[in-house]
Amino acid sequence: MRLALLLLLASVAAPAADLIVINANVITVDPARPAAQAFAVSQGRFTAVGTNAEIRRLATGTTRILDLQGKTITPGFNDTHVHPTARYPESSPYFTPWLGADRVPNLDELVATLKRKAAVTPPGELISGIGYDDIRLGRHPTRADLDRVSTVHPILIRHSSGHVSAANSLTLQSSGISRQTPDPPGGSLDRDAQGEPTGVLRETARNLLKLRGATSDAPFADQVGAYLRGFQDYAARGVTSENVAGAGPEQLRLYQAVRAAGNPVRLGVMIAESHSTNAAGLGLVTGFGDDRLRFTAIKVFHGNSMSGRTCWVSEEYTDRPGYFGIPPARSQADLDALFLRLHAAGWQIATHSNGDREIDMVLTAIERAQAQSPRPNARHRIEHASVMTQPLLDRARKAGVILVFHSYMWEHGNKLAAYGPKRLAMVHPYRSALDQGVLVAGHSDSPISAAHPLLRIQDMVTRQGYDGREYGPNQRVSVDEAIRVWTLDGAYTTFEEDVKGSITPGKLADFVILAADPRRVPVLQIKDIAIEATYVGGRAVFPTP
Repeated sequence: MRLALLLLLASVAAPAADLIVINANVITVDPARPAAQAFAVSQGRFTAVGTNAEIRRLATGTTRILDLQGKTITPGFNDTHVHPTARYPESSPYFTPWLGADRVPNLDELVATLKRKAAVTPPGELISGIGYDDIRLGRHPTRADLDRVSTVHPILIRHSSGHVSAANSLTLQSSGISRQTPDPPGGSLDRDAQGEPTGVLRETARNLLKLRGATSDAPFADQVGAYLRGFQDYAARGVTSENVAGAGPEQLRLYQAVRAAGNPVRLGVMIAESHSTNAAGLGLVTGFGDDRLRFTAIKVFHGNSMSGRTCWVSEEYTDRPGYFGIPPARSQADLDALFLRLHAAGWQIATHSNGDREIDMVLTAIERAQAQSPRPNARHRIEHASVMTQPLLDRARKAGVILVFHSYMWEHGNKLAAYGPKRLAMVHPYRSALDQGVLVAGHSDSPISAAHPLLRIQDMVTRQGYDGREYGPNQRVSVDEAIRVWTLDGAYTTFEEDVKGSITPGKLADFVILAADPRRVPVLQIKDIAIEATYVGGRAVFPTP
């Protein structure tokens, strides 16, 4: 009775409903009302949520009524850490081949794929590729493999982790890399028995390369179109908000142009650490912007890769006695100084860190910054936070740090055997974190794993890889918990929980229509549920209007 009265009052005071959705299975992710049949939208925001009868009363002669006949709705998915990529047609000179195991299952096919790219690329121009899987290929490609592709093109391809690369002989020679080249701080060159570089470069060793000719050389208008297609792909997966993990002035100019061209996705942008001084000089802070494009954090790198097996850990890798990963190049003192400067300036800090020794250093820097310059609700983040321990979880909870965990066992579980079962029980520990009140969020790290929220949710629920193996099944969560991580908890990471992340009156009307309820299908079929429509601000952005 009280709700009916409130709805009646709202219908008088609020603008007429532009859209009413009825006969839906609404998963609201609002603890005050977890489920509903219907809701109303006006001027891009939810204005009422309730039963069919309650919401129908808000319709006027101009209201569009959408009858879903029992289909499921969730809030729009929030991917809190992505690296957007341009989607050029294969005929474009700026097209970058995808080398993932779904298309390139062996080294011969990898060479053949790159040869097709070389055939349409002028000599001397870079040939690149992304996503190769060394486990599925049997090993990392070497300079000898890539020399089979071409000796007149520089070639550089990236591992599926993004933290390991492979180059051909021409690329190494033109960059002055030889057996005399020392490993740089924070990186390494793989070498053969004679000490010659094999072409495999880990972490900061990639910075030794001198390259020209890349997709960034495309005309600006072509870049805008290619990125717009990439963002449309996100929307087709039900993503309504995403957070770009590191950008500078050139990328910001590009994202502004993509927004003007009709970007269907709300975009948060982390400023790359190297541009933090410029951002401070302009007076920019966390939250500057609007609900379509805003600054969220300063992105800091302090650590390496879990799936690339380079992160710095306290126990040796099981397949390499005496190997503990690659230590970060930055000392604790330098990290402390950087964090204190950013923290005192009012920025949220989002730090890439995977190994437990790396995470320990990051938490120490956060704790020391807060001790010297107390700031409530800073919500500093650790991105990926892969190899955790109970003491690290305790410290994160006490410091109010958000752990932005991966959920990529489907694609990358096969690479984690080197960590051993004991550590796998605390890898991306969603269950432990949620049970202990640690703040968490989810992300794809696209293109490291697919920007496919339903696959990521399935991953959290099953902890199962494509190979059928389970990786740390003790850290499984429920479907409802995973949906919340990918909606409301994602909004919390960017201080936006009051404006999005749940289907709640007053919030932005971002929602997804699913062909089935993820809670009512076999768990290994969650990823197969079709996205029927994606709405941002009450407007359909997928299928493309």
